[in-house]
Amino acid sequence: MTVLDAYAVLAFLKGEPAATEVRGLLDTGEAALTAVGVAEVLDHLVRLAGADEENAALDLAQLGLLDGIVVNSDLGVAAGRFRARRYHRSRRAISMADCIAAEAARQADTDLATSDPHLLDACRTEGIATTVLTASDGTRWAPPAG
Repeated sequence: MTVLDAYAVLAFLKGEPAATEVRGLLDTGEAALTAVGVAEVLDHLVRLAGADEENAALDLAQLGLLDGIVVNSDLGVAAGRFRARRYHRSRRAISMADCIAAEAARQADTDLATSDPHLLDACRTEGIATTVLTASDGTRWAPPAG
């Protein structure tokens, strides 16, 4: 399994540079969103992209992503601790949703797929495996040299 952050799914649905990479992950049948990630994607599609609520949910269902990874108390506590350790408002602004996805990947002993440089950096520091996706602007994150 590979845990996707919300950006990955939105990039796929919008045909952004990471779409082909995300398609490959989806084609394995082993890609997943957390329940919070499902909420984040639906919110973006409906509120920001103007999609119909039912159509947005259907899009996720057709991708096999509507039934997100359950966020139980263990995952919530781990994500809160992760964010408390790694968040900084200017140097590493990572969302709680992204911290939940990162911890879900850690708990499943699998990769987190994202293009978010702050999240990728935090995962590197924490020892969480990642799949680096191409960002909306076509760039790809690489760990700092040294």
